[in-house]
Amino acid sequence: MLLELLLPLQPVPLPVPLIPVPLSLPLLPLSLTLPLLLLLLLLLLLLLLLLLLLLLLLLLLLLLLLLLLLLLLLLLLLLLLLLLLLILLLLLLLPLLLLLLLLVLQLLLLLQQLLLLLLLVVLVLLLHYYCYYYYS
Repeated sequence: MLLELLLPLQPVPLPVPLIPVPLSLPLLPLSLTLPLLLLLLLLLLLLLLLLLLLLLLLLLLLLLLLLLLLLLLLLLLLLLLLLLLLILLLLLLLPLLLLLLLLVLQLLLLLQQLLLLLLLVVLVLLLHYYCYYYYS
C-alpha cells in the first residue's frame, strides 16, 4: 500500500473533442475582403490620428504647464527683487533718516537755548525795571 502511494500517478488522457476545429478561417471572396481590409485600414488610420491628436493635446498641456511654472518662477523672482530693492532702499535711507533726526534734535536744542536766552533777557529787563522804579 505504501508503495502504491510512492509511485507516481499515471496521467489521465484528455477527452478528444467530437467537433473538429478548423485550423484556419474560411476565406471570404475577394469582393468582400478588399472593402473590409480598406475599412480596417481606415479605422486603424483614424485610431492612429486620434492617438496622435491626443499626444499633441498632452504635449500642449505640458507646454502650458511649463509656461505657467515659468511665469510663476518669474513672478517669484520679481517679488524677491522687489524685496531686495526695498531692503536696499531702507538701508540707504536709514542714514538719511538718522541725519534728519539729528538735525531736528539740534534745532530743538537751539530753540530751547533761544527760549532760555529770551527768558533770561526778560528776567533781566524785569529786574532792571523793578530796580529802576524801586530806587527812583
